[in-house]
Amino acid sequence: MTLPDLSAFDAVVYDLDGTIVRLRVDWDDAARDAAAVLRNAGVDADSLDLWKMLDAADEAGVRDELERELAAHEREGAWVSDRLPLADHLADDGVPSGVCSLNAEDACRVALDVHDLTGHVDAVVGRDTVATQKPDPEPLLTTLERMAVDPDSAVFVGDSARDEVTADRAGVAFRYVDGGPSGV
Repeated sequence: MTLPDLSAFDAVVYDLDGTIVRLRVDWDDAARDAAAVLRNAGVDADSLDLWKMLDAADEAGVRDELERELAAHEREGAWVSDRLPLADHLADDGVPSGVCSLNAEDACRVALDVHDLTGHVDAVVGRDTVATQKPDPEPLLTTLERMAVDPDSAVFVGDSARDEVTADRAGVAFRYVDGGPSGV
C-alpha cells in the first residue's frame, strides 16, 4: 500500500472502509436483506443497487428500517475488520483527525474501537449522521466543523472517486490512499 504524503496539512479526515480499515461485510447478503425490507414495503428492488435502495427506502418511508438492516451488517463487519497501514499514520499524525464515511456512524465507531483508534479521532460522521451522504459536501464539512478546522488547512484521504468528488465539492484538498480510486 502506498501512503499519501499528508505532511503539508494541519488536519486530516479519513474515509473509513478501504482507507484505514477494511470492513468484512458480505455486501451481497446486506443487499438481499435491504431488498427484503423494500419488498415488505411494496417496492420492487430487484434491479437496485444499495445506494438506489436507500433512495427507494426514502420514497417508501422505510429508510430507518433499511438503515438498521445495513448498519447491523456493517457493525458485524466492523467487529472483524482488518486494520490497514494508513491507520498507523492516523494514530501517529499528531494533528486533528476525523472520519467521514458512507458506513453507519456506529459501525465506524466499532471499527475505531476494535483497532484502538478512537482516541486519535476528533470527529466521526457516517452515512446516517447528517441528512446527505458523500459525494454531497455536507458530511465532510460537518466533520471539519466538529473538529473546529478550516477546510483550507485540511486534507481528505479516501479510496474512491466518490471521496475525491466530495473533497472537491467541499473545497478540501484530497489524496488517494494507495495511489488511485478503488471504485465509485
